[in-house]
Amino acid sequence: MSVVKSLYFENANVKVNSFTIANKNGTKAVIIEKGATLEKLFIKTKNGDFVDVLSGHDTFKGHTERSDYQGVVVGQYANRIKGGKFSIDSVEYNLTKNDNGITCLHGGGEYSSAIWNGEITGDKAVTFTYFSPDGTDGFPGNVKANVVYELTDNDELILSYNAVSDKKTVINLTNHAYFNLNGFDNGDILDHELKINADYFTPIDETSIPVKMAEPVENTPFDFREFKKIGRDINNTENVQIKNGNGYDHNFIINNFDGELNSIAIAKADKTGIVMEVKTTLPGVQFYTGNFLDGTIIGKDGKALTKRCSFCLETQVYPDSPNHQDWCKCVYDANEEYFSRTIFAFSLED
Repeated sequence: MSVVKSLYFENANVKVNSFTIANKNGTKAVIIEKGATLEKLFIKTKNGDFVDVLSGHDTFKGHTERSDYQGVVVGQYANRIKGGKFSIDSVEYNLTKNDNGITCLHGGGEYSSAIWNGEITGDKAVTFTYFSPDGTDGFPGNVKANVVYELTDNDELILSYNAVSDKKTVINLTNHAYFNLNGFDNGDILDHELKINADYFTPIDETSIPVKMAEPVENTPFDFREFKKIGRDINNTENVQIKNGNGYDHNFIINNFDGELNSIAIAKADKTGIVMEVKTTLPGVQFYTGNFLDGTIIGKDGKALTKRCSFCLETQVYPDSPNHQDWCKCVYDANEEYFSRTIFAFSLED
């Protein structure tokens, strides 16, 4: 068996296990029950050594007291909901406003803060399960959710999400991993090259709430239809969207979305030669460049998390869709299954 379970943290109130999945190539993922967090991910470089491509934390205290959602599963609704409220069938639900007191962000932080139950369910797979009681952070329904982490011998990390509620509700689950394909301690991510399969992105106001569903990327800093360095246009504050996001913190609308598993983005590191391809069944991806990390949060090995030390590609349903239910599916009937899958596939540049 290529999965090892071990005790990560324990005190009188809580016990947290970690699970290490390894494949035949030496690739290794470490996931902990706190937040079902992808804590470490070791990938081979062009020099033959292995580097942890995730920034974040390596202690329970770090995950609990200092995390900016690094590596966690977020829900019940990932990303932002305007005004911390939405309606289903003319019933208004008021949510926890955990983002500047005006917005519900990542479901109020419930799923990312919870202790999930991990269980080895395959040779290289672990399933994490969590039960969310009806009304938690204002969301309707008793919801049972699980996420399966699987690492293949082709260096694919597969995340499969399932959830079901006993009431009609909104669901949008994702992982909030922060990537630096050169390694957390090897500079920023501005020289990474990125390609995103999206002709449109979702513009936001100064509070990061969508002002409309779609705007063309053409002739804007948001055009990643061909490879370009992340840092090329990131400081172009003459663009109001770059200014509003303090860089990139926007949803990209995946071309030709059909609900099937499609390749939606590729990132390439400039130093290690590591290539990461992202595939998903979801209609959007939030590209975030660590704009609000300022060095005050201490991460792995006691090192500060600084601005643009890493980036996120969070596969998702569009932000604020509960208030725009014609944008894409986010509402699920009682006993209707939510399912999505995202794959992070790793290779080396030729």
